[in-house]
Amino acid sequence: MAFPLLNLQRLVFPVAAAVTLNVVLSGGAQAAEPPIKVGLVAALSGQSAKSGEALTRGLTIAIDEVNAKGGVLGRPLELVRRDDESNPSKGMLAARELVQREKVTVLFGGLDTPVSLAIVPLANQLKVPFMGIWAAGTKITENGAADNYVFRVSAVDELVDEALVKYGAEKGMKKPGMILINNPWGESNEAGFKRALEKRGLANAGVERIQDSDLDVVPQLTRLKNAGADTLLMVGNVGPSAQVVKSLDRMGWDVPVVSHWGPAGGRFGELAGPNASRVHFIQTYVFTEHNSAKGDAVFAAL
Repeated sequence: MAFPLLNLQRLVFPVAAAVTLNVVLSGGAQAAEPPIKVGLVAALSGQSAKSGEALTRGLTIAIDEVNAKGGVLGRPLELVRRDDESNPSKGMLAARELVQREKVTVLFGGLDTPVSLAIVPLANQLKVPFMGIWAAGTKITENGAADNYVFRVSAVDELVDEALVKYGAEKGMKKPGMILINNPWGESNEAGFKRALEKRGLANAGVERIQDSDLDVVPQLTRLKNAGADTLLMVGNVGPSAQVVKSLDRMGWDVPVVSHWGPAGGRFGELAGPNASRVHFIQTYVFTEHNSAKGDAVFAAL
């Protein structure tokens, strides 16, 4: 299985969700009233369903903690979820339904950058706080809105890209090739990678795009190989990342792969096959044998 290469921040999504809920929904006790609804828009089906389940578990633990202390303003919190299927249009519609029909007080979500970017204008228009807990696209929070209701606990792509390039350089990377998902998340990382490489005086072997629907990416990888790539900088979620590994196997190209955290979000080890471990991906937090007190409490609750 793949393994983390470093900690950017000591943030775990369940812990961050617990902290955020207390910040967003704090107050004193009053008479019991109907629950305060907390909305979650995430991929609850498909290849990234495990990610949506992880976000659900983290929020559930956070809500249980708040409710055990009497709730907020004497009212319990209640989680209401909608599946965005990793589709921006469905994510925007799900967010609208949660806000306008379910009357949620705050929205959590944003597993996929394109979905988050679709929700951002709606959150700002309706003036509902939108807390991103996974998606890393820099423009999600840096969206130019005068009244910006969008927040995050995940690291932005620019920080992630700097860390990945630093790691690759320390491992001997001289001329990386970029294999990036063909959507705004890939575009965000292309810009971040290029800045990080230029800062170190490193050239790149080119940029190739992959699609969620790709079943073979040998042509893209062959172009990078022929251009002299000695490392792959990869950005993609579970499906396309798995296809990169399987295509490398078909080519017999044993090249290091340094990846964003997308492969961590689901069935990557199963789909990529026995060589999934060639991928080194970043994580902002991992549970170990030695956690903080909060980490141990969350892990016990999980």
